[in-house]
Amino acid sequence: MRFLTSVFALAVALVPAAALGQAYPAKPIRMVVPFPPGGTSDIIGRTLGQKLTEAWGQQVIVDNRSGVAGSIGAANAAKSPPDGYTLLVGNVGPVAINNSIYKSTGYDPLKDFTPITLAVTAPQIVVVHPSVPARTFKEFAALAKRHQGKINYGSSGPGSISHLAAELYKRMTNTDMLHVPFKGSALITIALLSGEVDIVFSDMAVVLPHVQAGKLRALAVTGLKPTPLVPGLPSLAESGVPGFNMTSWWGVLGPAGMPQPIVARLNTELGRVLRLADVQKNFATLGVDATTSSPEEFGGFIKTEFAKYAKLINEIGIEKQ
Repeated sequence: MRFLTSVFALAVALVPAAALGQAYPAKPIRMVVPFPPGGTSDIIGRTLGQKLTEAWGQQVIVDNRSGVAGSIGAANAAKSPPDGYTLLVGNVGPVAINNSIYKSTGYDPLKDFTPITLAVTAPQIVVVHPSVPARTFKEFAALAKRHQGKINYGSSGPGSISHLAAELYKRMTNTDMLHVPFKGSALITIALLSGEVDIVFSDMAVVLPHVQAGKLRALAVTGLKPTPLVPGLPSLAESGVPGFNMTSWWGVLGPAGMPQPIVARLNTELGRVLRLADVQKNFATLGVDATTSSPEEFGGFIKTEFAKYAKLINEIGIEKQ
């Protein structure tokens, strides 16, 4: 009798867990975007949210909570109930970099989130002002070697992906360049267009229109391989810097402790959305690639990225703010 009672109790305990994924979602979902409206993160979040709304008949509400390079929104999501009704569109900054830059972000990216799926990747694009006498990255590298410390590069500030990409290049090639920090990619682009800085490791969406207009010159992309987003442009790894690989990325996460059936349902549905032709086309116009992963793959990827950037930031010697 005791055995039957135990079996019955176990069966009853398993029913809600099995039904949980089927019943979800039963109310609107809040999708936190830790950056202001109108940017790449916001567009990604709204695109995914709209498709989930269409599929499930429950509204996905985008909640822009910007500040401290994405840390404020990430902390808000991390502290929410792990019931599947709060999601985070997290990118490389708040998930892999910020904890090595700031003394306190209010969360631990390796412990306080449930990874759901990697969603988008995007290499940086290396661009120069037309006055720089280099038509290929190999020519630029030779120029920078001849003029050690005289070439300057712009970034979005210490610890930004544009800063870290340039610093990684410097360390891998023993090249000295002068860092000129700005507050945001728009200001860097203005400085590059005016010739105030020589080179920038930039987000594609910001500078591609100027490249296409002939106002800036593109030399390479920062992934291991070329990207179909810019046909014919080689990677840094192919341009004399073997193994160079630094890409921006975005993924969907939830608070730690989310039920597995809900994680599985979100992963499956987001995977379907990210494979849609219109979503892939729209993301390509932003200069990013739609992709997918399992929750386990995304979790492993986050750990690798966190360790990579922690090591680089320590080597650069950036003081925590």
